[in-house]
Amino acid sequence: MAGRINIRGVNFDSVTFDEAVGRLTGALETGTRTALFTPNSEIVQACLDDPSLYEVINSAELITPDGIGVVKAGRILGTPFPGGRVAGFDLGRELIRRLDNMKKPDGGRYGVYFLGGKPGVAEAARDKLLEEHPNVLFVGCGDGYFKKEGPETDAVIEKVNASGADVLFVCLGAPTQEKWIAANRDRMPGVTLFLGLGGSLDGYAGIVKRAPKIFIKLGLEWFYRLCKEPWRIKRMMKLPVFYFGTWKYRFTGK
Repeated sequence: MAGRINIRGVNFDSVTFDEAVGRLTGALETGTRTALFTPNSEIVQACLDDPSLYEVINSAELITPDGIGVVKAGRILGTPFPGGRVAGFDLGRELIRRLDNMKKPDGGRYGVYFLGGKPGVAEAARDKLLEEHPNVLFVGCGDGYFKKEGPETDAVIEKVNASGADVLFVCLGAPTQEKWIAANRDRMPGVTLFLGLGGSLDGYAGIVKRAPKIFIKLGLEWFYRLCKEPWRIKRMMKLPVFYFGTWKYRFTGK
């Protein structure tokens, strides 16, 4: 696909951070329904382990590399990313900043709905962001503690539809959030943007601190998170599997 970079079966968009934000705001202005997924190397490895995930992940209209491992894989495979890492946390925050000044053609504001996290997290994230961006219209919040199909999901969708949301942050963790968006987006016809953004709400709420800039610059944000949350070690073991597997793929195609 033109304009995309295939990293072991996942079709990432070849965009810089500013271009990605422009795609999101442009979609809002034109009413072009768009899902944003931001896979890291752990998610690409999950696709390799379970190929049925490829269809879900690749269904998004915008896919950006949220992880230094994916960026390194691009270099290894000779298809570097022009903008390096384009993190979902930063995209979501920048979109909120832009929405502080954006209006619909009729003069109204674009409605934002936060879905995910533990009870109270979405509301805390909303309140923190409103301190910096008071003109953003938040139309609803909900936690991620509901069954992802059946009556509980039906109730969540009913609330989103009733809210009039244009932008839906779905922060349920990957790949749950991507599966949920793919399965249910057509049931929310009023929503233009579906953003699968993992633990971003915890970060916006100030519950989880982002790694210091030096760690991010050196591509060591994963190491900082591991130090803070050692229980992640089992998940982190997928990173070297993906890295060395990508080198093998470069030379063998397998």
